[in-house]
Amino acid sequence: MAHQYDRILIGGRLTAPSTDRVAQVVSPSTEEVIGHVPLASTADIDAAVAAARQAFDTGPWPRWSVQQRAAALRDLADRLDTRAAELAGLAMAETGCPRGFAEGYFAIAPSNYLRFYAELAEGYVFEEERVNGPTRTLVVREPVGVVVAIPAWNGPLPLTSQKIAAALMAGCTVIVKVPVQDPLACHVFAEAVAESAVPEGVISVFAADAVESEYVVAHPGVDKVSFTGSTAVGSRIAEACGRDIRRVTLELGGKSAAIVLDDADIDAVVPALVGCGAAFMQGEICTAQTRILLPRSRYAEFTEALARHMSSLPIGDPADPATVIGPMITEAHRARVEEYIALGRKEGATVACGGGRPAVPATGWYLEPTLFTDVTNDMRIAQEEIFGPVVVAIPHDGPDHAVELANDSPYGLSGTVWTQDEEAALRIARRVRTGTFSINSYTLDINAPFGGSKKSGIGRENGHEGLDDYLEPKAIALSGAPLTD
Repeated sequence: MAHQYDRILIGGRLTAPSTDRVAQVVSPSTEEVIGHVPLASTADIDAAVAAARQAFDTGPWPRWSVQQRAAALRDLADRLDTRAAELAGLAMAETGCPRGFAEGYFAIAPSNYLRFYAELAEGYVFEEERVNGPTRTLVVREPVGVVVAIPAWNGPLPLTSQKIAAALMAGCTVIVKVPVQDPLACHVFAEAVAESAVPEGVISVFAADAVESEYVVAHPGVDKVSFTGSTAVGSRIAEACGRDIRRVTLELGGKSAAIVLDDADIDAVVPALVGCGAAFMQGEICTAQTRILLPRSRYAEFTEALARHMSSLPIGDPADPATVIGPMITEAHRARVEEYIALGRKEGATVACGGGRPAVPATGWYLEPTLFTDVTNDMRIAQEEIFGPVVVAIPHDGPDHAVELANDSPYGLSGTVWTQDEEAALRIARRVRTGTFSINSYTLDINAPFGGSKKSGIGRENGHEGLDDYLEPKAIALSGAPLTD
């Protein structure tokens, strides 16, 4: 069923775009056109920035109480909840997300983020007085201004909500540039915004091509950019923001290491490793544990078990509840992942399972989950983000060597350690240079900061740190008179 949209959200109003250019949305599982959305022009972007600028500079939103803003976000969350089944269906159709992720994350995360930040901000300290001898200073935390939020294509609506929930509760106004590959669920979100209690001017949502995307990032009316996506694009955004000293948050790529110690229970660990690696959104997720560091003494044992488990993963229609591995987002992206598989063979690694396209389904941009063995950490398949169901297994010679291998990466987004020794696990967790780390699981907590070190990004999302990123502290030196209401 085709989803046709002919308007974009400019300043909270669904508005006809200034041109007739559209993005065609193709299902990665059926290869059929399932919808069209308008593409914003530079004129549309100017209008969105002007609306956001006016709403921030003179409008009510930044001047509303925290409780008023929280009520508006909860109203928007309620409206999204009534369309949860629709959002899950769109995630499966346009993103190729398996049903379990679609219903358990894509459909519920948007409203969860809105409610979480509404509650967090109501208990946040936006003003405090500090005393240092005879000096009294009022420290206030003020919204940074007009924010451009750019989510990645692997979860456009959840990532949109993650960004704007914090930005809105800080008092910012937000312009969302959604990906052209899978913008349909974000247009449902735009419709919900237009019906919600959020005032006009505060939120704009549109899809845009590369030229227009660069235009909005560098727009002089924008105060901050928050981007989730590849390190290569993030680097360009950082350069553009750096020229104007514009604030920026970047959540970028990863090549995360799962460290398995020699006391690990193979029957318990192998399914979990696959679940947070190749089977985690078919590897199209930045936190996937795609480097598995195994004790050399148990390397053959673990890799054989990993190959058996990965080979058994059901591949197919994302709407089928049994499906674990869905399609790659686009044909071009599948080709890119296949190039890395060919590169791995050329580098001398061994394909222990997978390595090709499945015979069934015959239609769709599918790839078999692929495990490389005989891998060294200096190979490109061990150093570069592949963003597909491709995992490399690397032997280590003990905890110190494993930490050395884990840190020998340009990325530092996430990581895990698998052992029955909790004290050893915590020692390793403290030594691995990443923004997030988990012990005997992969866990992402909305109440804890999320982000990376090195080329995995700048800044943090989630938790109160996510709210901090949209606030500017100001110090006001007081005259000495007591504060009055």
